[in-house]
Amino acid sequence: MKAKDFEKKFEEDVDLTTSLDVSKARRVLQEQRRVNVDFPTWMIDSLDREASKLGVTRQSVIKVWLAERLEATASNVPLGRARVVRR
Repeated sequence: MKAKDFEKKFEEDVDLTTSLDVSKARRVLQEQRRVNVDFPTWMIDSLDREASKLGVTRQSVIKVWLAERLEATASNVPLGRARVVRR
């Protein structure tokens, strides 16, 4: 499909997913690497309680909290005032 046709269909809100080859698609700066971290039992219990309240996994809580902290540190904004943009 030519770019002009693709753009026209996109503008018309046509579902273009069947026209895309996403087999090798990657998210920029989103490559995953596995790490192991040891936490004290009380911390795991607290994380599990928070995850349960939010209806998400422990891993999700850890990722969001770390992202908030890293963004606050990077932007020199005091923790609690940082705004995390979720993609």
